[in-house]
Amino acid sequence: MGKTAEVTQPSEPADVADYTLTTPIASTGLRSHLTSYGDQHFSLFLRKAFIKALGYSSSALSRPIVGIINTYSAFNPCHGNVPQLIEAVKRGVLLEGALPIEFPTISLHESFASPTSMLYRNLMSMDTEEMIKAQPVDAVVGIGGCDKTLPAQLMGAISANKPFISLCTGPMQPGTHPANGARVGACTDCRSNWAAYRASALDIEDIAALNDELAPSVGTCGVMGTASTMACLVATLGLMPLHGGTPSAVSSARIRVAEETGTIGAGLAKASTSNNGSSPRTPQSILTHDSFHNAIVVLQALGGSTNAIIHLLAIANRHPSVRGQITLNEIDTIGRSVPLLVDLKPSGDNYMTDFHAAGGLPLLLHRLRPLLKLNAPTVTGQMLGEVLDSYHIPKFHEKQQIIRSLERPLYPSSSLVVLTGSLAHRGAVLKASASPNIKSHRGPACVFNGTADMAARIDSAELDVTENSVLILRGIGPVSNPGMPEAGLIPIPRELARTGVKDMLRISDGRISGTASGCVVVGVVPEAGYGIEREGGSGVGGLSVVRDGDMIHLDVVERRLDLEIDEVEFKRRVAELQEREQRERMKDRNRRSGRGYRGLYESHVNQADEGCDLGFLVADTEAS
Repeated sequence: MGKTAEVTQPSEPADVADYTLTTPIASTGLRSHLTSYGDQHFSLFLRKAFIKALGYSSSALSRPIVGIINTYSAFNPCHGNVPQLIEAVKRGVLLEGALPIEFPTISLHESFASPTSMLYRNLMSMDTEEMIKAQPVDAVVGIGGCDKTLPAQLMGAISANKPFISLCTGPMQPGTHPANGARVGACTDCRSNWAAYRASALDIEDIAALNDELAPSVGTCGVMGTASTMACLVATLGLMPLHGGTPSAVSSARIRVAEETGTIGAGLAKASTSNNGSSPRTPQSILTHDSFHNAIVVLQALGGSTNAIIHLLAIANRHPSVRGQITLNEIDTIGRSVPLLVDLKPSGDNYMTDFHAAGGLPLLLHRLRPLLKLNAPTVTGQMLGEVLDSYHIPKFHEKQQIIRSLERPLYPSSSLVVLTGSLAHRGAVLKASASPNIKSHRGPACVFNGTADMAARIDSAELDVTENSVLILRGIGPVSNPGMPEAGLIPIPRELARTGVKDMLRISDGRISGTASGCVVVGVVPEAGYGIEREGGSGVGGLSVVRDGDMIHLDVVERRLDLEIDEVEFKRRVAELQEREQRERMKDRNRRSGRGYRGLYESHVNQADEGCDLGFLVADTEAS
């Protein structure tokens, strides 16, 4: 038999312009950010050859490209739905005629990063920024969820300044308490039930059974913790659809939001590659001081996470025209006129699924309208007021009680307060709405030097502590315990807990989970040890010198947090600290800073009142 002729498919016609050496290459889509080989046409030729290995046609490769940041990780259950969301985003991008291409970055989960995920927020922001800048994308959809991921992506996106829209993974569903049938959810109920277990109010079988119900689905914590707070704030800032922050991670509504996000992302990409003379809608062109004002209003009305303050400061300081304008003082000032309107744990009783069903962020913004800057831009090109006008508020939503009116708030104002005084020279934060019964307190300090010291002594029978004591944990700030761990919710000493004590004034230079409740002052600035090496102890704060038995005075109304020792005693203690630090340095003259990223972090991280960012990542101001 004769040989059968081989059948070959005709190749697609080449995009001749790409191979015409005298024709300049347009810096859009696949043709942007070419690898440097010294010959742009060869760089494009090589790039197209490799990407065609994935089966792309020349027609597909001629379209605007929407990059999709894939933060799926088997170590990150908050992002367990990311593969589904990516497919929906791709669908939205394709419907608008652009090309979706996903790429990975670091993924962070609060419970799976040691010593704390906050240590790696800035690293994730660097990863995000550099991948956006290095790759041929005309617009980017960032998919985040767990606490540090949304702020990290936004920080990186502002610095890269390409068109960007955010998509959150959404909150998990609530579970059921096996002992009493009550609804439970991570992570407020994790903490309250663990405290009950420590106080012997739950037995070991109860706590073990409860462990199966606290996180019954993928998604972020189901209360107004850091993840849900940041989702609502990113939407308020204008970089996410207003209704995009609250649908459950496992709902069809979440998938529809993802498709819509892809559609908007494609519109951003097409606008950035058009020749109509309009400027692309980038994060720096969208975000203004008014945008951050609105975010602070919403933060206060939500009774949101104290961590969100640190993240907002870091985000604002990545923006050249906003850097330095958003401060702790402004957050407190705005809060004085904003009541708490949302009845969600930890400041209230309900869950994110209830908030969404009640109308979510659009209804909250409708209620807050008199307090908002309605001319703030959004990623769609509309002003915030125009976007709000497009939402219909059903009559049911007007009658529910989860999102209150300005006339009937849960808490009159300042759910988050900023304190200053001799124990916190540059500031500290208290979620007042999570401990509404404590407006003033004066008591003796019980000081722990780091988490190891606290763990060793907190339940000791020899600990000199009463319910009037002020528990202080120092040495867990951004530098002294890199990452500023969420260890500020100091456990109630077990002997006191067994007598029924459920709350005490607790103070630290670290953080607490956004899901935590209680009278807990966090983020004391300067942190313990900061500034000791300086001439004359300049910059040293009261947290460095406080000792057991010193009287501490909190006054929420006056926004004061004071260590009651005189100036002479303060200076004497600072001198002692400096002498001790000098002896330690002499003992270990060859001590080096940490290696790799940790060493970089320790050398450059700034304090909590600046956002705990790395100094060299902060934006240069426009004036400079």
